Amino acid sequence: MAAVGAPGPGATACVTKVALSISCANLLDMDTFSKSDPVCVLLMNTSGAQWSEVGRTEIIQNCLNPQFSKTLVLDYYFEMVQKLRFEVYDIDSDSGSLREADFLGELECTLGQIVSSRKVTKPLVRKNKTPAGKSTITISAEEMTDSRVVSLEVSARKLDKKDFFGKSDPFLEFYKETETGWQLAHRTEVVKNTLNPTWRPFRISLQSLCGGDVEKSIKVDCLDYNNSGSHDFIGSFLTTVSQIQDASKTFAAEFECINSKKKQKKRNYKNSGVIVVKQCKIVKEYTFLDYIMGGCQINFTIAIDFTGSNGDPKSPLSLHYISPQGYNEYLSAIWAVGNVIQDYDSDKMFPAFGFGAQIPPSWLVSHEFPLNFKPSNPFCAGIEGVVAAYRQCLPQVKLYGPTNFSPIIKHVAHFGKQALQQDTASHYFVLLIITDGVITDMDETLNAIVKASRLPMSIIIVGVGGADFSAMELLDGDDGILRSATGEAAMRDIVQFVPFRQFQNGPQEMLAKSVLAEVPDQLSGFFNTMNLRPPQSDTPLSDLPASAPPSDLC
Repeated sequence: MAAVGAPGPGATACVTKVALSISCANLLDMDTFSKSDPVCVLLMNTSGAQWSEVGRTEIIQNCLNPQFSKTLVLDYYFEMVQKLRFEVYDIDSDSGSLREADFLGELECTLGQIVSSRKVTKPLVRKNKTPAGKSTITISAEEMTDSRVVSLEVSARKLDKKDFFGKSDPFLEFYKETETGWQLAHRTEVVKNTLNPTWRPFRISLQSLCGGDVEKSIKVDCLDYNNSGSHDFIGSFLTTVSQIQDASKTFAAEFECINSKKKQKKRNYKNSGVIVVKQCKIVKEYTFLDYIMGGCQINFTIAIDFTGSNGDPKSPLSLHYISPQGYNEYLSAIWAVGNVIQDYDSDKMFPAFGFGAQIPPSWLVSHEFPLNFKPSNPFCAGIEGVVAAYRQCLPQVKLYGPTNFSPIIKHVAHFGKQALQQDTASHYFVLLIITDGVITDMDETLNAIVKASRLPMSIIIVGVGGADFSAMELLDGDDGILRSATGEAAMRDIVQFVPFRQFQNGPQEMLAKSVLAEVPDQLSGFFNTMNLRPPQSDTPLSDLPASAPPSDLC
């Protein structure tokens, strides 16, 4: 996969990975009865005109001085001018949509400026370049030279009760010691209403946590979450990775959580609870290229929306109307996106499906029918084969509805479950859905995505037309933990939404970056979490059945 901002053919590639840590101060307060809920979005411009998003931080609730725990990793090319724009927003919707967010300010600079200074603090400005109040943004850069990560399982017991009507809502913050003070390396999720929390297993880059030095001090703070953003301090302790490792080898490492102010006031003070590290392992973090070059195959499945909301294909207003020039918006999206993804599919044989149409001969509605009408062999040879199958399929079906995503997600997830049972990192599945943006089985779709998040699978949704895509942005879990209709949390973010119209007339490479932006981290993140190394040899896809029966296995 080409790195973000990669040089063209013939250029000298002098590249290193750089992690950017971001914090802000004195942000504008856009909320009437609370504080702003900031997120920082990073965009890059390497083509001269068009900016594309390359990452964003987490959202921090009710905070005007956020310190974001999520670092943004970029490929740094010494010989290139890589223009960056940091945009800060106050998120006002559950979907995390930037269209509904309040703009708080931005900073434009180059990656070279940040790398050369290692740490820059600059004022944020409005769109008209006037100061955004007294707001500032601080960006720290660190070269990523160590691929090891610390894998941790942490719980606590007998934490102090901080809430008047409940217990506490504890979370942890891990800090690295630097020359200028403590720098946030990781923040866990909040566990509600308990004094004995168990946090989900997590990983921290060894370099981010301690600069790769296992004897270097790290600080762990335990806090009680408050919706107001003013979190109550429970306690803290200092340790080292080496100390945690040694203690957890035999049983579990335990650390007293100390509140120094409380200790000074109370003569018989013992602690404010005990933090228990059940497991601490240092493991190698394999990269996307490690897996691909090691034999992992990416398998793309294409699904096309044939529901009635697209309009009558005989009408020029329909998204499925084939113009005299031989194109429509679906064909444009298939060609453009397909040409991007086919380079990463090893055999270039694409299973291609339609959904939401009445199909012959029964004219019953189907939500996962093969475009070539061959259930036992739905594969199309290259993108040309997909286009040909689409053209032949369109006049043979009746656009209908409803728009159900869950059947095709479960269909591909069936393959992911079979591949995972092989206990190797041989196959990763990507479902590409091209749709006009109306979902009618949202609860079932959420359930299917949450279950698929535990499988070697990603979902790319390309929205065609000018519909309201807010539902798609809800599925894209960049801005928080996606949950099913029953409240079950996704293991990871696997959905990437791309509004095709924004890239329709732009450079192909900008669409490519947007479509494939999240797949490398999703692939490597999943296999690393599952402790699956890159395979030494391929497992042929032919070992898996060509078509999975409709089921609820996943």
